[in-house]
Amino acid sequence: MYLSKPIVAIVGRPNVGKSTLFNKLIGKRVSIVDDTPGITRDRIYGECEWENKRFTLIDTGGIEPYSKDLILAQMRRQAELAIESADVIILVTDLKSGLVAADKEVAEMLQKSGKPIILCVNKCDKIGDTDIGVYEFYNLGLGEPIRVSSIHGHGTGDLLDDIIKMLPKEFENEEDEEVINVSIIGKPNVGKSSLVNKITGSERSIVSNIAGTTRDAINSLVENNYGKFNFIDTAGLRRKNRVDNKIEKYSVIRAMMSVENSDVCVIMIDAIEGFTEQDSKVAGLAHEAGKACIVAVNKWDAIEKNEKTMQNYKSKLSKDFSFMSYVPIIFISAKTGQRLDKLFSLIKDVANNNAMRISTGTLNELLAQAIIRVQPPTDKGKRLKIFYMTQVSTKPPTFVFFVNSADLFHFSYQRYIENTIRDTFGLKGTPIRFVIRERGDKK
Repeated sequence: MYLSKPIVAIVGRPNVGKSTLFNKLIGKRVSIVDDTPGITRDRIYGECEWENKRFTLIDTGGIEPYSKDLILAQMRRQAELAIESADVIILVTDLKSGLVAADKEVAEMLQKSGKPIILCVNKCDKIGDTDIGVYEFYNLGLGEPIRVSSIHGHGTGDLLDDIIKMLPKEFENEEDEEVINVSIIGKPNVGKSSLVNKITGSERSIVSNIAGTTRDAINSLVENNYGKFNFIDTAGLRRKNRVDNKIEKYSVIRAMMSVENSDVCVIMIDAIEGFTEQDSKVAGLAHEAGKACIVAVNKWDAIEKNEKTMQNYKSKLSKDFSFMSYVPIIFISAKTGQRLDKLFSLIKDVANNNAMRISTGTLNELLAQAIIRVQPPTDKGKRLKIFYMTQVSTKPPTFVFFVNSADLFHFSYQRYIENTIRDTFGLKGTPIRFVIRERGDKK
């Protein structure tokens, strides 16, 4: 696990406003906020800065200490893991509902951790005299409570001041540009969370057979022999007509945002179920965003195999993903860890290809040879002339062609040039963008 900043965890029973406070402190709408208890099921990470000091803030699912419900029990375990890794803990309570038994039980759990604890009484929305209801929270034995309104922002400055006072005096505070951001995307229940948990070696995301368990995008920072990686476990992307409540709509938007913020997208396919139309749509999101991509066929350990099984499966997938012919396919098992070392290597390769830059001189030498081998197309006696090409950006590699007529630069000849570039420079795992400009085009 690679984390360069101290960690502050926000904990408390369900529906006291933890996610709203989290979003207010980091200044972004990262956690899903809704009046339905139990919305934040996993730990959500965000970066917070105050008085030139940075720390990682964790929003956790609500703790219900004695619940036997499967999801609530796993939420409690997630909160416990956050508490274990935190340097400072914020216990959030609710002024409107007052001090309840669950607050006392959570406070006792936190006191056993031995970590510094800040007691925060949320929903103090009135400005002026202290509401008399705040005083009952002294009974938790955690010292003076800080009055906060997470909706309006009242008291958050005092809260941040206390956090800074309690942070470790020495810690790393540097940005690491070597980290590769990897989104794990796919339909619900294909094993995304299981893969992240196997990679990180911890129960980082809740894993269950209930489709749609992961509602938010979860970050896991990992450092190993292959480099530094930030894995983003996203909510499963369903068909639009199946996204029937606003909470899940938020999750789909969050997954799309995770794709936008990533360098590499690992598109997970269920080996047992095989390729579906929804897999094509999920992959299309990453392709259109210009991200480096890998297709990972999960649950390969559950498939009965002979010497031709993998090759036959790969041949079929290549046809299914014909619109992404550049994408490499790997067969893995999140359960057993099969080929995860190869997956890391592949992630690094495709990330490098997505960021590759080729000199203009080299490109035009390649172009001249390609034109000699296959003459450009003609139409009504007029032949396409490509004056020169140059690479204008990376992520994905984007090339501008200056030509006499854009209409003559047919798709088939563009495909021929793209294949020539790929044959020469590899560029496995990354889409390529072409921009066509006519001579004299001021755009």
